[in-house]
Amino acid sequence: MTELFSPFALRGLTLKNRIAIPPMCQFAAADGLANDFHLAHYGRFALGGAGLIIVESTAIDPSGRISYGDIGLWRDEQVEPLRRLTALLTSLGAAPAIQINHAGRKAAQRRPWDGASPLDANDAARGEPPWPVIGPSALAAADGWPTPRALTETDIHGLVDAWAAAARRADRAGFAALEVHAAHGYLLHQFLSPLSNRRNDAYGGDRAGRMRFALEVAEAVRSVWPQEKPLFVRVSAVDGFAGGWDLDDTVALSRELKTRGVDAIHCSSGGLLSAATAARVPRAPGFQVQFAERVRREAGVPSIAVGLILTPSQAAEIVDTGKADIVAIGREALVDPNWALHARRALTPERGYADWPQESGWWLDRRVASLAAG
Repeated sequence: MTELFSPFALRGLTLKNRIAIPPMCQFAAADGLANDFHLAHYGRFALGGAGLIIVESTAIDPSGRISYGDIGLWRDEQVEPLRRLTALLTSLGAAPAIQINHAGRKAAQRRPWDGASPLDANDAARGEPPWPVIGPSALAAADGWPTPRALTETDIHGLVDAWAAAARRADRAGFAALEVHAAHGYLLHQFLSPLSNRRNDAYGGDRAGRMRFALEVAEAVRSVWPQEKPLFVRVSAVDGFAGGWDLDDTVALSRELKTRGVDAIHCSSGGLLSAATAARVPRAPGFQVQFAERVRREAGVPSIAVGLILTPSQAAEIVDTGKADIVAIGREALVDPNWALHARRALTPERGYADWPQESGWWLDRRVASLAAG
């Protein structure tokens, strides 16, 4: 039997299988509050058999929202709606996790279906005005995007505290694991890459300086996050074009994060600049698995692979050959929330459904199958 369906322990948390749902923004919140949409959206993945469900990018501060639709953890009132969600996911057998983030210079955007472009006066007239954006240096994300205010060291220290405060709220909300977002061109990634960080103080310059903010955030979050609960960091393993952050940098960062109590590295790529101005990492099935494999091997830390992992056999091969410890199924799970159950049936057909009562959603998938069979 493939290891894809074997339990996996991280600190005091044991996942029932190696299948995760990665954070995928839905932009359905209001005032940072999760709602019934989120219960339905994430609940279907738990019914579908995923072992780990990572709730979408959640803002640590209002200035760090990607859009007005982001979930937040910058104030206490945002805890209780998320507690409803963690209670649901836990009752259905999935481990609930949440990703916390600051968007930096990529904040104050329209929702994707409105263009994912910067908010402007037209949005203000509709009640969603833009707000000032911040970053490591006064460099815009792309032409036509606002120029961020370069953060002072005092600002940076305040944001480290905000990350820690969000982690405390995530714990109170009942999450079993936590992920710090340092990928996809958001604030921590902006500090890591020499293409967006032109500082000449302690938070810029060489790789050690550019990593300092991310490492301070990891230390602060780990110090308040319960010791029995695992901590992940999501990285863009490569920027994807010359002069940017590369895989050697990611391995070095992962080693440092491990010494600070980070339990797994979630390996994505790209996102620093707009698609119109940045060369993209070539995309093909499993195109980012190589990053997770090298981080796991050379940094000696568990890794999560993500990115066009499409089929059960592909996911099983990744885990069984030691390329990653967990596989994150995103777009395929949006199409088929029962992906994990279907994968188990495909890879272990001799088991059928008879011994699945412990699997949340087994009855739903059996009912669908029986209806399909007439």
